[in-house]
Amino acid sequence: MFIEQAFRPKNYFGKYLLGSLIIIAFSTIGQLPMVMAVAAKALKSGRGMPTSENEIYGFFDANVTLSLLLISFVFALIGVIIAVRALHSQKMKEIITSRPKIAWGRFFFAFGVWGAFTVVTTAISYFLSPETFVLQFEPVNFLILCCIAIPLIPIQTSVEELVFRGYLMQGFGLLAKNRWFPLVMTSLIFGGLHFMNPEVDKMGPVVITYYVLTGLALGIMTLMDEGTELALGFHAANNLFAALLVTSDYSVLQTYSVLKDTSEPSAGIDVILPAVIIYPIVLYIFAKKYKWVGWKEKLSGNIKPIEAA
Repeated sequence: MFIEQAFRPKNYFGKYLLGSLIIIAFSTIGQLPMVMAVAAKALKSGRGMPTSENEIYGFFDANVTLSLLLISFVFALIGVIIAVRALHSQKMKEIITSRPKIAWGRFFFAFGVWGAFTVVTTAISYFLSPETFVLQFEPVNFLILCCIAIPLIPIQTSVEELVFRGYLMQGFGLLAKNRWFPLVMTSLIFGGLHFMNPEVDKMGPVVITYYVLTGLALGIMTLMDEGTELALGFHAANNLFAALLVTSDYSVLQTYSVLKDTSEPSAGIDVILPAVIIYPIVLYIFAKKYKWVGWKEKLSGNIKPIEAA
């Protein structure tokens, strides 16, 4: 069982707090190239240091900025590996899945389902309201974007999943000895950490609800499937296709995508309505394919250590 893998001698919740600090420290180190590049550019140009992510995008070419933003997740991944292996004496596989091997078929199925949905809905939006989009396809810049995004965005999304749906899910499960608490806590923290995203400034705090619901859906996938493979595939497809297909002036990832959305973003119930409608459909597809059973027990039941089960 997935969370139960954290129940082992000499493992306790305090180690997860320390491990989180290690991950944050490595992520911070990974942000230094961006800080140094911005400082050097500001000094050379005589401009002041930017005070927001949107201002940072005005300093560099979009592909350069994307690279600098994503490189911190490579360092964060190193932090995750150190925390898992040194602090908890676990294998990385144990915060990924409870199966004997990582089920890559699950990863690619989720990636394909959500990737196809993103492509289809983007195409429908474009053809229904072409006036709200600008076609900005530039072959050279788009090719460079692909070379950056295809390897680095899956690292970014995998780090987030391994931290929230893997490491912290197990840590909170060890603390509370039930399943609902880690599901709720990881979703709330995941949503809260998006508070600094540019779209929150544009649309208001209501968009945080969308991120919390996304974290909840990813957590349900993990608990019901006893592993993070589906969540890893879903999250990778979500961010990668978003970066390649559509950007906007308020997006956290402003890229040389095919389209640019110029519409005024909404800030009401319609922000979270798609998550309320669409995520249950996706969960239903996964549930039917992988024959999920025991929903109540897997999402809210108590946890017993493997050795005592």
